[in-house]
Amino acid sequence: MTLIFAHRGYSQAYPENTMKAFKEAASAGADGIELDVQLTKDGELVVIHDEKVDRTTNGKGFVKDFTFKEIRKLDASYKKKKLLQKEPIPALKEVLEWMTTNRIICNIELKNGVFPYKGMEEKVLDLINTYNLKDRVILSSFNHYSIVYCYRLDQEIETAPLFSEGLYMPWVYAQSIGAKSIHPRHTAAPNELVRASEEYGIAVRPYTVNKEKDLQRFFAVGCSAVITDDPVKALQIRDR
Repeated sequence: MTLIFAHRGYSQAYPENTMKAFKEAASAGADGIELDVQLTKDGELVVIHDEKVDRTTNGKGFVKDFTFKEIRKLDASYKKKKLLQKEPIPALKEVLEWMTTNRIICNIELKNGVFPYKGMEEKVLDLINTYNLKDRVILSSFNHYSIVYCYRLDQEIETAPLFSEGLYMPWVYAQSIGAKSIHPRHTAAPNELVRASEEYGIAVRPYTVNKEKDLQRFFAVGCSAVITDDPVKALQIRDR
């Protein structure tokens, strides 16, 4: 069965990359969540997609220029005004701690393509080990050097290269870098690519699959998982 991963949590209805979005995704029945990590000025792993806080919070500036204490004061829910409660930017350890209370899978995307955050990989791996979640975490990145480095540091944690353009025989590439899966943009994942990859033992989890026809296609072809903003819609389509 194709699993359903909630992209930045249940981001269709709740503020992306917040504990609220992750908890609501789990409550809705998602099999997994996808989130993004960056490093603060004082070296704390925080869950936010953009290099800047401007789009998703009431603050301005680069994540790397805030201390953890400063970034926690920002409101990550202010764009979704129906929420009365302020939502802070979570620390990665907060998410992993919550994961010890459930069985959800987590895809952690390392956002280190623009700023090569020094020591990010070690910090992420240390946290995964601290919370004993090796078997429930997948590490992905557009920075393939970074996930190869993660694989070299700890071969027990699954890695997945992200890519947005067509890649020739991506299962061969994945195997060559020790990755057990690939995360292509949904437009770069035709049925033949999905089938061949899965046949060679490489899991395929396309992102960000929101349209009904695309969801139906991936469920029909039998890929390992889809990454979607709307897990409720995806669950309804899968159940049909």
